[in-house]
This record gives sequence, structure tokens and C-alpha cells, in this order.
Amino acid sequence: MGRFLAIVIVLVALALVINSFQSADKPAPAEKTELNEPAKIEEPAEKPDEVAVEGEPTTESDLAETITAKEQVAAQQEETQQKETQQADEAVAEAAEERIETAEAVEAADEALKEAAADLPVDEKTKGIAVADTSKTEDIKLGGNELLGGIPGEGDLTDEQIEKWLTDPKNRVVLKPELPLGLAAGASQIQGIVENPLTRAKIELGRQLYFDTRLSGDNTISCASCHDPKFGYAKDTQFGVGMKSQVGNRNSPTAYNRILSGPQFWDGRAKSLEDQAIGPIANPIEMGNTHEVAVQVVAKIPGYKKQFDAIFEDGVTIENVGKAIASFERTLVTGPAPWDYHLQLANFEKAYEADIEDLELLQEEDEELYNQYMEYKKGSEDHPISESAIRGGELFFSAKTNCTTCHVGANFTDELYHNLGVGMDAEEPDLGRFVVTEEEKDKGAFKTPSVRNISQTGPYMHDGSQKTLEEVVEWYAKGGHPNPHLSDKIKKLDLTDQDKADLVAFMKEGLLGTLPEPEQGRLPK
Repeated sequence: MGRFLAIVIVLVALALVINSFQSADKPAPAEKTELNEPAKIEEPAEKPDEVAVEGEPTTESDLAETITAKEQVAAQQEETQQKETQQADEAVAEAAEERIETAEAVEAADEALKEAAADLPVDEKTKGIAVADTSKTEDIKLGGNELLGGIPGEGDLTDEQIEKWLTDPKNRVVLKPELPLGLAAGASQIQGIVENPLTRAKIELGRQLYFDTRLSGDNTISCASCHDPKFGYAKDTQFGVGMKSQVGNRNSPTAYNRILSGPQFWDGRAKSLEDQAIGPIANPIEMGNTHEVAVQVVAKIPGYKKQFDAIFEDGVTIENVGKAIASFERTLVTGPAPWDYHLQLANFEKAYEADIEDLELLQEEDEELYNQYMEYKKGSEDHPISESAIRGGELFFSAKTNCTTCHVGANFTDELYHNLGVGMDAEEPDLGRFVVTEEEKDKGAFKTPSVRNISQTGPYMHDGSQKTLEEVVEWYAKGGHPNPHLSDKIKKLDLTDQDKADLVAFMKEGLLGTLPEPEQGRLPK
């Protein structure tokens, strides 16, 4: 029995060996075409013997295994790609659904605001009562706080206080602004008051809006957040910081002396102060709102609606928001600086050199001229200026520095755009005015700022890259940063250390005047 079993085992093993040899001799299955038809097997042409390369198939069975493996890899890759595509499609669909829900929520909020605003009736007693009366005018000296103290009273504004203010005839009289000493020489350059006449009522409304955070998307940012009276109506940060602490890419320019300025922003993209006033409201980085929502928010505040309906024939609009804020900003002007008093006296003494040699005789023969001289002398004595600052002023106006090539006129600015090379060494520099005009000459050009009260508005340049006035002087002394679009007005200056110190003294003390201090509260509830 054992011998029989051994014979059976041997026969079975022999059969398996024979079967394996027969399987190896069978041809590999033919590949299928895209139409699932059998592929034709072509007889290979006779080739000379080749040396087998390591890793490549050398027999038909090896080739078949390689093809099968590649098909499996391809199938796996296709399956993975299909899964990734499906996941991406699902993600896009989910995001689209979220956007739709967000858009619907925003639309619903807008509708609610519109309904709330529409529910507020127009006060027929005050409607149109404070529209500018162009038949009456009043001269008013700017530079003080007379127009900026707010509606009389304390705490939040009440309807009774607002109504009393609006019905006072003097608050609709058109004001003719007079500029203080120094700026007065630029009176012919006053901008915007023909198209948007100044009245006390409109200026006060603009004051309220300027300090009101409710114009922003989340009730955290006002105009004053970036143009703060504490920092010369600018900001002490390198860049503007807006809603949710978002940071812009340019330094906040000052809001004072805008009455002498036309186009606004560093690149002049806003054609008027009115356009500038409403631009940040809709900027997602700055106040993060929309003009439509801002108007609706303002319109549903009874105190604001009452004022807009009284001052503007068409009530609350984004354009009228801009007109009110611009009117307030035009009252923000620098007061006389020590240099203004010094220059006034120096010019008088030069013009009347012979007359003032004998003051007693001058007083007897021309008392009016004598009194004028005494007034100028007192003004200069009350606003002293150092010898260093005087030298710096003389240097500023000299051909040695050519500062007044750009910093010219009563406000020390030509209101034009120049490339100083600031930031032009960056990989992707800010092209400034070029973005607005698309003219090659404007690449890297930015608006000339005023140097009045400049010691209060640092850091400096459009990118806030220069922290001190000493750095600014050094920049000009070295001739800026070379680049293909550098202004031809920028030249290397041959200045001594004393020259540089004198220029800084001139700007720090010689051009430092007073600034208005408006009421920052007293807003409607």
C-alpha cells in the first residue's frame, strides 16, 4: 500500500511539471484597442542579436507581465485622479453654496436697513431749512476752533438740539474762508468751495461723520482712525491700519490744508476731496463697508437723517456724505508758523529799511506804518525761531538745495507727482501715479506732500520707510535711488552736516504752526 501511494505521488508531480511547461509555451493575450477589438499581432522583422538590458523584459511572458503591471498602475492613477476631481468638485460646490448663503444674508441685511431707513419720516419742519443760502455770505478766518466745537450741549446729540441748530439762519449762510498768515498767500488756489459751498451746518455734519465709526463695516474704524488729530491728522504707523487690523501698503497722508489741494491720495486717483472722503468707506482693507450699506446705516439714525434732509435737497446719499466730510476737512488748516512771522518782519524791514531807522520820526509822520511795524515785531517775538532754523529756511529756498522746485507755494507743495526712487529697488515696486494714468513718465511717481507741520506727520514718504526728517534729508542729499524713471529734479546735494541740521530745524520748528482741535464726540444716537 505504501509503495502504491509513492507511485501516485510521483505521477502527480510529473503531471504538474508537464503542465507548467505547456503554459510557458502559450502566447501572451493580445492588447485590446479603444474599440475593444482584438489587436493584430504583427510578425516581428528579423533583427540582429541584441544584448538584454537589465530591468527590461526579455521574453514574451516577461513582456506580458510588464504590460499588465503598467495597466494596473494606470488604472490606479486614473482612479486616484477621479477621486481628487470628485473631491475638488465637491469643495467648489460647497464654497459656492456658502457664497450663495452669504450673499443672501447680505442682501437680507441690506433690505432690512432699507426698510428701517424708509420707516423714518422726513421732518417737514426742518426739511431743506439748512440748504446753503447763496444770497448771503460771511467772511470767516480758518485755523481756529470756531467752526469745530460741535452743536452746543453735552453728551450725545438730541433731536431737540439738532433741530434748534438747523433752524438757526446763520448756519445756512455761505462762508467765505480766509486763510491764516503763511497760507494766505495761496488764497487763489482754494479748491472745491464753488461746487460745494461751506456752511456751518454742513461743516458740523461733516465733523460728526469724520469721527463716527458707524460708517465702517464693523463699527470700529472712522476717518480719524487713519487721520488722527493727535498725529497731525495723519497716523504714526508706517502703513494705514484698517478694519480687523488689516494693513495697507501706503502711509496715511495728512488731512490738513486740503482746501488748497485738488486731486487726492498719493497717486491722485481721487479727483476731488469729496471723492477722497468716500473712497475708504468702500475699501475692504480700510473701512470695509459698501457705499449702499453706509448710506442705509446713516439714514436710519434719526439725528443724521434730520440733518441731511435739512442741508441737502436730496437727503442722504453717498455723494452728500462726501460733501459733508470734505466741508469739515477744508476747515483743517495749519496756523501761522514761526517762519511766517519771521519772514513777514524780514520783508517789511527790507522794504522800509530807511523809514525804520528813526522810529520816533516814523511814528510822527506815518503812525499807521509805525503800528504795522510794531505789530510784525511783536508777532515775531511771540513766535521765536532759532538761528539754525533761519539758516535752514534760507538754505531751503536757495539754489544749493532746490527744495522749492517741488515744495513751493504757500503750502510748500506743487501738488504734482515725482519719482524720488523711494521703494524702486523692490522686486515689485509700487508704481504710484502710473497705475492711474498708465503713462510711462509716471512710474514710481507720488504726490509732493506739504512740509507745513511735517514734524507731526511721520513716518515719511508714500511707504512710510523713513522714520525721521534726518533720514529724509539724507535721502535727498544722496540724490534718491537711481532708476529709469527718477525725476530730473532729483540731484545729489553737496551739504555739510550743519546744512543738514539746519534744514531739519527749519522743518521741525520753523514750519510748525497750530492745528485745529475739533470736538470728537457729540454724535447723534
